[in-house]
Amino acid sequence: MPSKEFETLPNIYLVGPMGAGKTTVGRHLADLLGREFLDSDHEIERKTGATIPWIFEKEGEHGFRARESIVINELTTKKDLVLATGGGAVTQAINREYLKHRGIVIYLYTPVELQLQRTYRDKNRPLLQVENPEQKLRDLLNIRDPLYREVAHYIIETNQGAARDLAQRILQMIISKDII
Repeated sequence: MPSKEFETLPNIYLVGPMGAGKTTVGRHLADLLGREFLDSDHEIERKTGATIPWIFEKEGEHGFRARESIVINELTTKKDLVLATGGGAVTQAINREYLKHRGIVIYLYTPVELQLQRTYRDKNRPLLQVENPEQKLRDLLNIRDPLYREVAHYIIETNQGAARDLAQRILQMIISKDII
């Protein structure tokens, strides 16, 4: 049940690179708001019954991105939601449109060193199964950072505090700007 205090706030969508903490911060933010939390990657896996690495292997990134756009379209039409998106969701113009115009978008900016620290053992990230994951993260951030910034209403750095503290800072930022 959404908190009465925050019921007029639109949906909140978290974007940023892998390892930014979108899922962790999103859960805390949803808890503070009394809202449902969803992760678009988890929803894709739930709907298909397949893991993201399997989808990448069988359908390639193009097939995955097509599935991702369908799920983001569906999820952004829900109400009282906090949504964490996959790191590459912003690479599709249609996803940027859905996110930007259907809610408040928060870009969780995360330096590459911190992304690497948080993701280096995760085998569930197909784009990092390369010889030099650090360079891959740098390349992805160079391409995606302008897209994250384009879609974001707010930008917050994730290297400043615990996830719950970040969620509280995000909420304060949104409320103090009074963009409703």
